[in-house]
Amino acid sequence: MATKPILAALDVAGVQRGRFTDSIVLADYWALTKPEVNFLIAIATAAGLCLGLPAALAHFPWILLLHTLLGTVLVASGAASLNQLIELRFDAQMRRTARRPLASGRIQPSHALWFGISMSFLGVAHLVLFTNLLASLLAAFTLLSYLFLYTPLKRITPLCTLIGAVPGAAPPLIGWAAARGRLDSEAWMLFAIVFLWQFPHFMAIAWMYREDYARAGYLVLPLGESRNRFVTWQTLVASVALLAVGIIPTIATVSGVVYSGAAFILGGVFLYYGTRFAFRRSNVAARQLLVASIVYLPLVFALIMLNKK
Repeated sequence: MATKPILAALDVAGVQRGRFTDSIVLADYWALTKPEVNFLIAIATAAGLCLGLPAALAHFPWILLLHTLLGTVLVASGAASLNQLIELRFDAQMRRTARRPLASGRIQPSHALWFGISMSFLGVAHLVLFTNLLASLLAAFTLLSYLFLYTPLKRITPLCTLIGAVPGAAPPLIGWAAARGRLDSEAWMLFAIVFLWQFPHFMAIAWMYREDYARAGYLVLPLGESRNRFVTWQTLVASVALLAVGIIPTIATVSGVVYSGAAFILGGVFLYYGTRFAFRRSNVAARQLLVASIVYLPLVFALIMLNKK
């Protein structure tokens, strides 16, 4: 019949449309997990595990690394999803977040709730089954403190950055715990690097989107004249301290001289952009500092792993 080719074409179009819709939905759930943040988390976790491994190992435990990364990233994905659910009403008021899958209505809140809970539970359970109890407890602490301490404090006090930097710096501890089943002083060294790194990184973001944050009622920066002093000191003190802490792995004989030299150069560049931003407090300087921070952290941890003693 003459209508058959037409019906066939409609069927094909329907299948293609269905596949296209499925792809969009998958992309939205992928975006809900904040993959760009998970990349940095994975790098920090891998560095913690690699440095925590005993030197006498005959073969690198790739399976342990994969299980540790999978569990940690699942927990981080769940935390990111639940964080966006908690802040749904406020994200919708900010230009930088209004297009997120939840804020824009592309994902239903109930779906995000179950997705976030599932990812979090699977991540913690995976670490329990395939690494050890300490690694899973650290992951659970990171999840709960991020959601129930840092997230609500963003609307209460600018000191939320200090609180949030603790769970934010936990990934290398999780990696180290997975490798050794305990936390040694070297693990806290890695924690300190990520902890300090977060202050200039977040100050750059907070400054660039200060109007957005204020519109949504976030108090990530102080109001009035104290705001400039707050941003300057948070950026400068942390950047200077990071330059010093960055070379401690060499002093502690965790990494070699090559790492020390490279870390000093990277820290100096990071301090340069931090100082520019601290004194200029412009959006251009903030964006340059943000880029420098994104480059700094993965490079430092990659160098630590490659130059491990």
